Amino acid sequence: MAMCQYRNINDECGVFGIYGVEDAVSLTYYGLHALQHRGQEGCGIVSVDENAEFHRIKGKGLVTEVFKGDELQTMQGKMAIGHVLYTAAEGNRMENVQPLFFHHNSGDFAIANNGKLVNASELKAYLEKRGSLFQSSSDSEILAHLIKKDFRGNCPRIEAILDALNMMEGAFTFLVMTSRRIYACRDKHGLHPLAIGKLGDGYVVASETCAFDTVGAEYIRDVEPGEVITIDHHGLRSNHYSQFKHHHMCSMEYIYLARPDSDIEGCNVHAYRKESGKLLFKEAPADADIVVGVPDSSLSAAMGYAEASGLPYEMGLIKNKYIGRTFIQPTQALREKGVRMKLSAVRTIVKGKRVVLVDDSIVRGTTSRRIVTMLKEAGATEVHVRIASPTMTEPCFYGVDTTSYDELISARLSVPEVCKAIGADSLAFLSEESLYKAGNRQELCTACFTGHYPTALYHNSAICKKCKK
Repeated sequence: MAMCQYRNINDECGVFGIYGVEDAVSLTYYGLHALQHRGQEGCGIVSVDENAEFHRIKGKGLVTEVFKGDELQTMQGKMAIGHVLYTAAEGNRMENVQPLFFHHNSGDFAIANNGKLVNASELKAYLEKRGSLFQSSSDSEILAHLIKKDFRGNCPRIEAILDALNMMEGAFTFLVMTSRRIYACRDKHGLHPLAIGKLGDGYVVASETCAFDTVGAEYIRDVEPGEVITIDHHGLRSNHYSQFKHHHMCSMEYIYLARPDSDIEGCNVHAYRKESGKLLFKEAPADADIVVGVPDSSLSAAMGYAEASGLPYEMGLIKNKYIGRTFIQPTQALREKGVRMKLSAVRTIVKGKRVVLVDDSIVRGTTSRRIVTMLKEAGATEVHVRIASPTMTEPCFYGVDTTSYDELISARLSVPEVCKAIGADSLAFLSEESLYKAGNRQELCTACFTGHYPTALYHNSAICKKCKK
């Protein structure tokens, strides 16, 4: 289930910012392209020129679809922020495409965010009672209204930002850009990544370090949980809006969401996945002939499983990278044809073989069933499915698009029942203990596997666990 176009795990977005660098807009374009895996529904860039004037281009679609021709040449300046959007169907509206831009008597500003607030409904109700009108369903707009509400005369804007962040609960990495500086903000639980890099005399900030490699920046450090980094002509300055801090990084960042060439809090994503594959073999060996990974995010774990088991790692599944996004097909029959166009079994490799199929997770189970069927139709005699994460039994409220029990097959069925449902000869999942061990971590968010949520859950975001509705 490693391709977001036909699965049900998606991250909320990716953010990129750059300060004090020539051709800031062009570099932001390349940075967003490196983060495209975090969102394919829309993207945008806002820049500030030498006259402190803001310029914006945004639209629905991929980075290469939104920014065409000479449009970027019209956006000047050494400072910019950008955003790639993933959103569920009901939120796929133009007004939700970020960065959002706001006018204010204290100065104009733009905001981009990756993540999700669990108290968004409560904050909106609070602000609407005080006269705020909302144009989008984006959490970035909530921060903008809180900043404007809290802005007090000639006090530094950082104070209004710190006050606003203290009212927010959930997972977020905000970039706020004014005419003179960028503020990089991370939630106090550390649920999503945000890193800072150096580029010449300027700075870059991004959701993942893979964007640094693309633009030629050198990684400096991560923004700490509960920290706001101010980037301007003074360099980097740090403020902390909360002393309650944890490093509950979303485990799905390591398992699926992030690119394998990214480093998250000192741990390379590929190395994490490969180690999880080795641990998976120790916990759940299989009597088989070859190991096959599901492209793309499961390949590292499959390599680790093969290395630990001594079985050959084979390319038994091929992903066609030139097929369009299949999730937009209007009927189930067309969607399934789209899946077969996007992923196909290598018949010569798998025919007559007992296959260990390594995947990163199982959500609905429909994709796993299609892949198992595909391998057996190609001649595999047995398919033993091994999942490099625990059973996903709980919804996520922090930005991963699994928000109800109805979407989670493991919330309803036992492991043997899931095995039967997907048509596998055997099925096993990685233990929660190995999630920590793979990255030598003390803290992680494993809420979607355990139901232990690191934040409070407000009534509008929580789902009744008793009735599971």
